[in-house]
Amino acid sequence: DSSGTFVQLRVSLVQTSCSKRAQRRHNCRLMENRRKPVCLACYKFDRSDVSKVLDKYHNCGPSHHLAAKEIKHRDEAECRAVEEAGGAEDGFYLPGMFAFSKGLPP
Repeated sequence: DSSGTFVQLRVSLVQTSCSKRAQRRHNCRLMENRRKPVCLACYKFDRSDVSKVLDKYHNCGPSHHLAAKEIKHRDEAECRAVEEAGGAEDGFYLPGMFAFSKGLPP
């Protein structure tokens, strides 16, 4: 894509018995019958300035929920929109992209 680089990341999370501040997290036991959310993140980076994000989408939802299929369809549609961001025909505006100020007279 000439307008930028699209990245999609899907992560499945699992709750463990260790606290967030535990020093040795590699020995943590997985908690059974707990929530296992699935997170999806989509980013579109500007090809000429990789630090510039043209568009993004994040969502974490339960994998066992009855509406998981509907959530997945919505996530896919949102990620497609992110992937298409920054095209020549795109007239997108992101908050903070432009700043205007009016100076006071001297």
